[in-house]
Amino acid sequence: MPDQPQVLKAGSRPPWVGLAAAVWVQISAGNGYNFPLYSSAIKSVLGFTQQQITILGVANDFGESVGILPGIACNKFPIWSVLLVGVVACFLGYGVLWLAITETVQGLPYWVLWIALVIATNSNAWFGTAVLVTNMRNFPFSRGTVSGILKGYVGLAAAVYTVVYNMVLKDSASKLMLFLAIGIPILCLALMYFIRPCTPASGETDSSEDVHFVFTQIASVILGIYLVIVTITSDLVSLSDVVSYLLVAIMVILLLSPLGIPIKMTLFPANTKKKQSSRVDSSDQLADQDGNSTQYEPLLAPSSSETHLGSFNDSDDASDMETLLAVGEGAVVKKKRRPRRGEDFKFREAFIKADFWLLWIVYFLGVGSGVTVLNNLGQIGIAFGVDDTTILLCIFSFCNFAGRLGAGVVSEHFVRSKTLPRTFWMTCTLILMVITFVLYALALNGTLYISTALLGVCYGVQYSIMVPTVSELFGLKHFGVIYNFMLLGNPIGALLFSGILAGYVYDAEAAVQGSSICLGPNCFRLTFLVLAGICGLGTILSIILTVRIRPVYQMLYAGGSFRLPQTSGH
Repeated sequence: MPDQPQVLKAGSRPPWVGLAAAVWVQISAGNGYNFPLYSSAIKSVLGFTQQQITILGVANDFGESVGILPGIACNKFPIWSVLLVGVVACFLGYGVLWLAITETVQGLPYWVLWIALVIATNSNAWFGTAVLVTNMRNFPFSRGTVSGILKGYVGLAAAVYTVVYNMVLKDSASKLMLFLAIGIPILCLALMYFIRPCTPASGETDSSEDVHFVFTQIASVILGIYLVIVTITSDLVSLSDVVSYLLVAIMVILLLSPLGIPIKMTLFPANTKKKQSSRVDSSDQLADQDGNSTQYEPLLAPSSSETHLGSFNDSDDASDMETLLAVGEGAVVKKKRRPRRGEDFKFREAFIKADFWLLWIVYFLGVGSGVTVLNNLGQIGIAFGVDDTTILLCIFSFCNFAGRLGAGVVSEHFVRSKTLPRTFWMTCTLILMVITFVLYALALNGTLYISTALLGVCYGVQYSIMVPTVSELFGLKHFGVIYNFMLLGNPIGALLFSGILAGYVYDAEAAVQGSSICLGPNCFRLTFLVLAGICGLGTILSIILTVRIRPVYQMLYAGGSFRLPQTSGH
């Protein structure tokens, strides 16, 4: 089936309206973080063992991270249809779980619940891929910033749902399931119209764009701090219904704050005619729907980056000759060449590249280690003697958000000013993760919360850095597919490091103690030491990757701003 041509929404406001709507869809795409809130209810109501709950946790991670189909669909179908699939998956998956947890339907087999949870959390892949692909194409000059903002709001989703669960749903797992099955689909249906391809934002030609991004980032930071304060306050103090609903209303207002940008642009319009004339006519020039021999026009006027581009291309694939002599009277036939890093790759072309697998392995080792702690955070807290693990989850959630948002801002600054590859920050966080896991293993007094905060930041950075790195190395045209393949590192890491390693070590120590609940630092010490070694390996591979792709960033960001390479047909 040929790629679906998409109608672009013209004007300067639609990309920002789409970004504001994407914030809410990204919160919806974080529904997988709710598993710790209802897993205990499933265990008690349905009589499951801890091992069965752990396997359901793997289903939770597997569903939200398998997004190959959404990635393909983003190039084949309109974005609203991609969102619609997510709506249906969310309704069906959580609907079945609601029927089970309320015992409306009794005797559902375990495998049915496992598949239902995979379908439910797979809605995250459809929601997240739709908004991420659309906004990366709508803001092609600010990929790191946009990625940080959108991934940051996903990181805040856990805290948002916790506030709703505690203050509105009154800690009712059945009400939470009903909210996920009906509330989220209704919300995404209402926002479906606004998530659409637009004429790309003007980027560096419009200095106000930086101000708009800063406003959005500040608003998200304020929201994150507010959620931490509200979560801790509600845990320590009994709040009346009126106060609870008021606090939730303030949270909703903060979530609506990015909408202030298009409102401001409407009330105080700028003279953009001159700027718009220099824009590209279509975001599909960045992700062209025709995969044959289209020659892209440069987005910006030629600059000194052409010198870098020429030398880069000459040295990148010198043996790949563009021409061969035809049989006949001196005719020359031009043959297709493979894309070079920084250009648009098809999935099968990226799949055979060393940089593709280096990035995947580094991401797998970093995120796989982080998700192991996240999935077992409740048990880790209990093993370390923490009575209420809600604060631990809240700390991890906020620091995860801070890492995602901060990685976008910091990497964008240094990639423009120093042409420093974004993967440099993956290297830094992997080193920090080695130290963090050693702190966990030592189990020193007062280090649990510090270790959890550090790991939350590192976990968020890994997510946020991977997204723009994929788009810069392999282009935007097939970004959705390649990005979602990278995400497979999450469930595979959860299965190997959490489901097998951590589960085995925990059960073995619990058996030694003669109880089903393990207490003490030995419950996870071996796991933490192994994870420290895994992150050490990731550090070495990340350094190799960073050195390999440095010339790509020197080409893409020569002159201090993003330059789209002129691609040839392939």
